[in-house]
Amino acid sequence: MNMIKKIALGIAIVGISGLLINATTFDKDPNKMMSVNSLDSIDFAGEKTPLQIYDVKERMDRELLINVNLHSSTLLILKRANKAFPIIEPILAKYNVPDDFKYLAVIESSLLNAVSSAGARGVWQFMPETAREKGMEVTETVDERYHLEKSTEAACKYLLSAKEKFGSWTLAAASYNGGMNGITKQIEFQQVNNYYDLLLNEETSRYVFRILALKEIMKNPSLYGYDIQPKDLYENLPTKKIEVDSTISDLAVFAKNQGINYKILKYHNPWLRDKKLDNPKKKVYQIDIPLKGYN
Repeated sequence: MNMIKKIALGIAIVGISGLLINATTFDKDPNKMMSVNSLDSIDFAGEKTPLQIYDVKERMDRELLINVNLHSSTLLILKRANKAFPIIEPILAKYNVPDDFKYLAVIESSLLNAVSSAGARGVWQFMPETAREKGMEVTETVDERYHLEKSTEAACKYLLSAKEKFGSWTLAAASYNGGMNGITKQIEFQQVNNYYDLLLNEETSRYVFRILALKEIMKNPSLYGYDIQPKDLYENLPTKKIEVDSTISDLAVFAKNQGINYKILKYHNPWLRDKKLDNPKKKVYQIDIPLKGYN
């Protein structure tokens, strides 16, 4: 794929979600730093970001500039989104959680089953205790933090609770990083209840701006130099679901009986964490078996 596209130096004025945004564009050499003009307007989940406040505008500009120039990382995120978003989006809609929260998953994990130094895992980066509280199974052989559908549902449950507590989707997003108790303490101490008015630790103070930056770039990739052809995006392969309600003593043998191998089985079912599946309680699990892509 040829990712370098020559275009004339100029000012592009592009309509984005009813907004007008100015951006300077130039040769899309991935080794060059790209300079972007500050946004005039942006919102998170319909809650407007007050860019007229000087430090807010500066913090937004910082995250946009950083992420525009993380060339390979941002490109990979754009490719992975074509796989992850079709799974995440309908679950957010089912729970009436704003679609913008899919970008929270982006900054948590780059849409990978990541593992943090603190022990958080999966696309939504749940700690074991929180995962169990939200109904996910976390054992030596099964870890549903790696199950995108189930972890997205758990994230929705958390975010709805946070929205009910704070009355703001923006604060709900911030609490995903800073914790409900941590945000509550700062609100009580600082006597303000708006994310953009709070002085928080560096990670949480950058958190929503990082979400906004990825939202802006991912909604308008070509504006920021990312010209990707549909054929180069990653895709979800069609699968069939096999229901299992007993122990599988050898997942490699199970995989071969399904016409695939152990590697493919684990790739499509990353929540299976061992070489076997212990199931003494006869729980019903659904295992995805791909129907194409490996011949």
